[in-house]
Amino acid sequence: MSMRTLPLLFLNLGGEMLYILDQRLRAQNIPGDKARKVMNDIISTMFNQKFMEELFKPQELYSKKALRTVYDRLAHASIMRLNQASMDKLYDLMTMAFKYQVLLCPRPKDVLLVTLNHLDAIKGLIQDSPTILHQVDETFRQLTDIYGDLSAGEFQLIRQTLLIFFQDLHIRVSIFLKDKVQNSNGRFVLPVSGPVPWGTEVPGLIRTFNNKGKEVKKTEFKHGGSYVAALKEGSLELYGDRVLKLGTNMYSVNRPVETHMSAASKNLASRTQESIVPNPLAKEELNLLARLIGGMEIQKPSGPEPGFRLNLFTTDEEEEQAALTRPEELSYEVINIQATQDRQTNQELERIMGEFEITDQARRSASKGDDWLAMMDEL
Repeated sequence: MSMRTLPLLFLNLGGEMLYILDQRLRAQNIPGDKARKVMNDIISTMFNQKFMEELFKPQELYSKKALRTVYDRLAHASIMRLNQASMDKLYDLMTMAFKYQVLLCPRPKDVLLVTLNHLDAIKGLIQDSPTILHQVDETFRQLTDIYGDLSAGEFQLIRQTLLIFFQDLHIRVSIFLKDKVQNSNGRFVLPVSGPVPWGTEVPGLIRTFNNKGKEVKKTEFKHGGSYVAALKEGSLELYGDRVLKLGTNMYSVNRPVETHMSAASKNLASRTQESIVPNPLAKEELNLLARLIGGMEIQKPSGPEPGFRLNLFTTDEEEEQAALTRPEELSYEVINIQATQDRQTNQELERIMGEFEITDQARRSASKGDDWLAMMDEL
């Protein structure tokens, strides 16, 4: 497992979340000023300096449920609200999109180019906000400084860590099904055409060498695909040509997106209910998660700002039906870990989590301040 995977996972999933929210804000005809406020608030929170400092520290990946907690808070960092079914669908779309991108990366290192594509697109959503643009550019510099010189082996370990994280997710997405890049069982179809990885040759030739390293024979074979050589390597410069299109906004053309649980996913859910036996690693994970969320800073609006609800489904009826039919094991509602820690730190985290509060009425635990992660109990 790579200790450098979390920033790439978080930024790419966050980029996909912003693509989806931007599309739904436009589809529901949310007034432009409100839509801009939502996007600016979420992006500003996502790229907050303290938050990024915590994110980029070498650390293990969080569980799916713990990571979902971060995005739940992030999606509600402004005046917009999502109910459980819409949040489930949002997270499904985010994870399946990035899983597809990781699977299709020609080289393990190209996951960095995918990340930069997301950052490029995010900057396009906030052109009228120089301060937030600066935050994104600072994150760009951190990415290229840390990951720009990693070896191919280190990137392979990162890719392997990402694929392990995604391996049990087989949720069908209408866009992928219509484009015939996903099968009905939720598994992706890998292409046998297009450019080969940069620095490699088009398959079809076997070279044989003798014990002195001299080439003595060439044998051609039919590979069954339609490959071409890569014209150039993607750039890691701030305004460079990434070449790779993975990670760009696939919702730029307005079309409805539906998700469906495959039979395999439903069967898997029934087999993967979390054990009631406490996981000794869970407390440490949630301590780290609390510190990560503690790095987020939400600027509360200075005046009264009416909120609104965003629906990830075409109609309210579809949203209600999705909430009823989704397997309970695949929802991420509860994280209930208790670990006694410093009271002052606890109160600070509770204050931060209170600013993330999803409901209109504040909810407080009776044992407020007694546990390091008590504020997670109500998620």
